Amino acid sequence: NFLLSVSKVGIGLFVNSIAIIADGVNNLTDMASSAITLVGFKLAAKPRDAEHPYGHARFEYLTGMVVSLLILSLGIKLLTTSFDKVLHPDPLKFSITAVLILLVAIGVKVWQALFNIRTGEEIRSTTLKATGMDSRNDVIATGAVLVSLLVGKLTGLQLDGYMGCLVALFIIYSGVQLIRETSSPL
Repeated sequence: NFLLSVSKVGIGLFVNSIAIIADGVNNLTDMASSAITLVGFKLAAKPRDAEHPYGHARFEYLTGMVVSLLILSLGIKLLTTSFDKVLHPDPLKFSITAVLILLVAIGVKVWQALFNIRTGEEIRSTTLKATGMDSRNDVIATGAVLVSLLVGKLTGLQLDGYMGCLVALFIIYSGVQLIRETSSPL
């Protein structure tokens, strides 16, 4: 996720695309949410003690909630930035490198989504399933950004700000869905 983030933010700055930058920032939050998820698993695996006679399993739900809130707050920030790009559009510089980076990112995120969702179902982990859902949503968001870039190249239409808004709204929606998913035990 760190490499995807750096690649997307770099290429987004190069081609002047808020949608690609937003997608890269989203990957940075994925990295943070993965770290939070690992901490949650570690804390949830602690054995019972005098203060926690039923164990520490609730930590997994708490970390899932933190991941969800992180995604939600990122979506809101990206929506305001993208809306500004709608009001003040800048032309994009098309780059085949940008297309290739976005295609690789889609492939990586498909793999992450499948792995996390399948593993989450196998071990009955709502946090891991939520992480997989977020990766699945990233595939859709990155695909939309790629379409925006290609449409801009082929037609000259400046859809970047609009696509950034759609990606941000999608991120907000997925954050709300993840809050619902992680707030109730299986």
